[in-house]
Amino acid sequence: MKKFKKFYIEITSVCNLACTFCPQTQRQANFIKVDAFTKILDEIKPHTDYIYFHVKGEPLLHPKVDELLDLSHERGFKVNITSNGTLINKNKHKLLNKPALRQINFSLHSFDGHEGSTNKEEYIMSILSFVKEAVATSKLLISFRLWNLDTDNTTNLERNRNREILEMIEREFNLDYKIEEKFVRGSGLKIADQIYLNQDHEFKWPKLTEKEDEGKGFCHALRNQAAILVDGTVVPCCLDGEGVINLGNINQTPFSEIVEGERANKLFDGFSRREVVEELCRKCGYRQRFSM
Repeated sequence: MKKFKKFYIEITSVCNLACTFCPQTQRQANFIKVDAFTKILDEIKPHTDYIYFHVKGEPLLHPKVDELLDLSHERGFKVNITSNGTLINKNKHKLLNKPALRQINFSLHSFDGHEGSTNKEEYIMSILSFVKEAVATSKLLISFRLWNLDTDNTTNLERNRNREILEMIEREFNLDYKIEEKFVRGSGLKIADQIYLNQDHEFKWPKLTEKEDEGKGFCHALRNQAAILVDGTVVPCCLDGEGVINLGNINQTPFSEIVEGERANKLFDGFSRREVVEELCRKCGYRQRFSM
């Protein structure tokens, strides 16, 4: 039986922002129902211990995110949430002291990525306030993400785009250094106990209109991760935000059968041979990090 280190469950396809780095999904706007979520948990339990409320959408928009966390805890799962952080004040009572919640990733680059953003200080300070309260009262891990660096002019972009945010983090956590001094792209920098900062290049979602590569290489899809979209569609990884590689639907077929189905096995066996069988995978820049 396949076991996954990471299992992504998209609890909503809806987002309250329209960031340049995250194309709006063409799928129907949807929120997962509690009974459908419960069924998914029961089916994936033999396959994973860690679930992520993420593919597309903003998970804190889900009106029952607290109930979903409680259901996850009842079944022994640890949960990671990736959020743009804009709704943290409205939802902190649904997150604090939830034993299932292991980590929250805050995509701080969402502020500059969304054209209508206003008042950066209020946005960052509301997140930092929540983080201080959360780590003081729990073992919750926090990752601040700034995935907006330019490959050609990293230093300039850091200074112009991120310095304001970094200054607030330095001030609020009494850092005696500038974050840039210790920054290594792609590596987490420990800011304080339970709190990390990760900076990297802007993320690019794979899509079928991109240029195809040579079709050789490796990926961890269906090896250490799998994902289920809000409508029940099973996909091999968290980067298939449109459900292009549709392996089946958990509402019609048991998950254990889907991941051992013909399309899933062809993808898995292909990567074992360092051959890329799916068109979307041949157009995924992220996969190239693992090639050869």
